[in-house]
Amino acid sequence: MTNEERRAALEAIIYAADEPATIEQLTKALGEEKLAVQASLDELVASYATEERGIEIRAVAGGYKMYTKPQQHDVVRRFIKSLRPPLRLSMPALETLAVIAYKQPVTSPEISEIRGVNTAGVISTLLDKRLITTAGRKEVIGRPILYKTSKEFLLRFGLSDLEELPSLKEFEALAREALGSDEGLAPTDESLTSEASISAPAVENRASAEMEAREELLEETAANNEGMPEGESKDSQKAATVGE
Repeated sequence: MTNEERRAALEAIIYAADEPATIEQLTKALGEEKLAVQASLDELVASYATEERGIEIRAVAGGYKMYTKPQQHDVVRRFIKSLRPPLRLSMPALETLAVIAYKQPVTSPEISEIRGVNTAGVISTLLDKRLITTAGRKEVIGRPILYKTSKEFLLRFGLSDLEELPSLKEFEALAREALGSDEGLAPTDESLTSEASISAPAVENRASAEMEAREELLEETAANNEGMPEGESKDSQKAATVGE
């Protein structure tokens, strides 16, 4: 295999991979010497780093993955937004989504502890909108359901993965743009959704019988809301892969 062929093969693998591809995985896939693969990979990364390219290959989480370049984020977000009609959410829903995004996986009692109100109804709304999904149960008394953001959430906000989550202030602006909200995430009591309160460990609460019953229903709902709908177009899936 020539160096050009090796670079082309590496480019194809990294593009197609859902997770960062490690050098060991790439070496095994190509059946080539590790040093030769690494040299070709370094050349490929450098070729994508030029200013005229809109995509780059980053070394992340022990592997390599394609991302859109920061200077192209705005235009890619606008494109992704154009693929879907505006999704308007209430202020409580936006606040709850922010807590889940920055503290995931997180339980309903933990979210309620941060926000100071019962969030069962709001969580159900976010599940219906496919912005969040379930992530199993936490091994504590009552075994409450854990929640995390979904692939639809990444698409709505033009993110490749959760590592690209912006600061909470930037998230507010993205919420106004991506979700069609005129108010964003500016709660009356800013302490409820401040970065400090969201990142701080929540106090464990015992789930009541009523909360457990709600969560059982939410879990059943979430089973049908995992990730993106099967009917997403190829272009939409491509947008999720390349990033913002």
